[in-house]
Amino acid sequence: MSVWERLGSPRYVVAPMVDASELAWRMLCRRHGAQLCYTPMLHSSVFVKHPRYREVSLASCPEDRPLIIQFCGNDPAVMLEAAKLAEAHCDAIDINLGCPQAIAKRGRYGAFLQDDWELLSKIVQTLSQGVSVPITCKVRVFDSVEKSVLYAQMLETAGCKMLTVHGRTREQKGPLTGLASWAHIKAVRDNVRIPVIANGNIQCLADVERCLLEVGCEAVMTAEGNLHNPCLFEGCSPPVYEVAQEYLELVESYPCPTSYVRGHLFKLFHECLSLPSNSDLRNQLAKGPSISDFKAVVERLRAIYEPIHEGRQLWTHEYTSYDMELPPWICKPRVRMAPEEHIKKMEAVVSAEAAPVDEKENNMTTAVKRAKRESSSEANMSKKKLKKLQKRQSENPHCRKVFEKCCQCPNPVGLKCEFSMCKACCKTKCYLENWDCPGHRILTRTRRERARTRAAPQNPDPQSQLICR
Repeated sequence: MSVWERLGSPRYVVAPMVDASELAWRMLCRRHGAQLCYTPMLHSSVFVKHPRYREVSLASCPEDRPLIIQFCGNDPAVMLEAAKLAEAHCDAIDINLGCPQAIAKRGRYGAFLQDDWELLSKIVQTLSQGVSVPITCKVRVFDSVEKSVLYAQMLETAGCKMLTVHGRTREQKGPLTGLASWAHIKAVRDNVRIPVIANGNIQCLADVERCLLEVGCEAVMTAEGNLHNPCLFEGCSPPVYEVAQEYLELVESYPCPTSYVRGHLFKLFHECLSLPSNSDLRNQLAKGPSISDFKAVVERLRAIYEPIHEGRQLWTHEYTSYDMELPPWICKPRVRMAPEEHIKKMEAVVSAEAAPVDEKENNMTTAVKRAKRESSSEANMSKKKLKKLQKRQSENPHCRKVFEKCCQCPNPVGLKCEFSMCKACCKTKCYLENWDCPGHRILTRTRRERARTRAAPQNPDPQSQLICR
C-alpha cells in the first residue's frame, strides 16, 4: 500500500504547529473538514530521554487518524530511536526541515539543515530503513527553483515517501514573510514521483482549490489560516465565539496546557480584542489561570456580538468606521503587511528618530514614550510574567555574581553586545535604527537587505529549463 492510500488520499491538511496542533485542536479541525493532521514538532532527543514528554506528545484517540508525527533533530541514530518509539501511534513520521526560527538555528535543525545534503540523506535513509511506517519530509524552498528541485529529488532518492513544500525560503518569516512561491512548488511537483503537499498563501477555501489547480499537487496544507478559522476547509466563516466554545468543550475531553488554549483564543479573538472597548476582556484572557476564566470571556463576547450578528441590535459606535470586509466577530484570515510596506514603515521610523530637536519638541520625549510603553505592557502582563519581571528587577543580596546592567533597563547586558544592552533592548535598537548585532545574533539590517533583493524585479531567462529526470 502506498503512503497516499495509507493516509486515505487526503486533500485538506492541517500543518504541524508548535504549541498549537495539540489533540483538542486537531479534533476541532477534523470536525470541520480536515482530512489529515500532524502533531506539533517534537524534539527527537527529548522524546527519547523523557517518558513524560513522550506520553504527552503521543496523546491521541481512535478518531484522531490519519495522523503524522513530526520530529526535528540532526542525529540519525537518535531520530531513529524516537521514530521507533512513535511508529505504533501514527500512520507516518515526518522530518521537520522547514522551521526557520532562531531556536532551530541554535539547535541546528529544521530549515538550517537544508545546506547539509549528506547529513539529510543519511537521516532520511536511516529512518526509512528502520521503521515500519512511511517517512515524509516538510521543507522550505531555496531562492533558486532549480536548486529546490534538486533538493526534493535528493530527499526522494534517500527514501522520502511524501513531500510537503512550503513555498517560502527560511529568511521569509515574521514581518518579512511575504507571499509563498507556488511556482517553486509546481516545479518540485513536476519533477518528483512521490506525492506533494503544497503549503503557503492559504487563507480561504478558494485559495485551496486554486492551489490544487495551479500547482497540480495532491493536497494543500494550512497553518496560520487554520488558526484564525478552523472551519476554512468547509468554506465558511462562523462567529468566533461559537468556534471558541466548541474548542473549550473539546479541551475538557482532551486536556492540554492552558497556555495552548490561551494562544488559540487570542488568535480567534484577534480582531475583537484589538478594539478599545474590549481591553478589559483582553486582560482577563491574558491573566486568567483556568478554563472557567476563558469560558467567561467567550460568554461575554457572545453577549456583546451575538445580538448584532443576528440583526437584533444595530452595528453602531466604534463599529461604524470598521473597514474590514468581515466584521470583527467573524472568523477571518490574518492579512500580513507586505515586506515592502514594512521596510518603508521602518525607514520612516528611523527618519523620525533622526529628526531635528525642534521637530521632536512637538512630541513626547523618548523617555516618556518608553515609560508609557513599559507601564502599558506591565498592565497587560500576566501574573506569572509580572512576578518574573519584578524578581529580575529586585537585587538579590545572596547572589554572588555581579553583572553589568543594560544601559536602557535593569536587565544584564549581553556579554558580546556591541551596544552594551540586553537582548530585548538591543533588538529594539536594531529594529528602529537598522543595525546588526552579531553578539546577540540579531541580523535586522541583513534580512532587510535580503528582502529588498528578493522584492526587486527580476527578468528570468526564457531559455532556462528546469532540471528534470
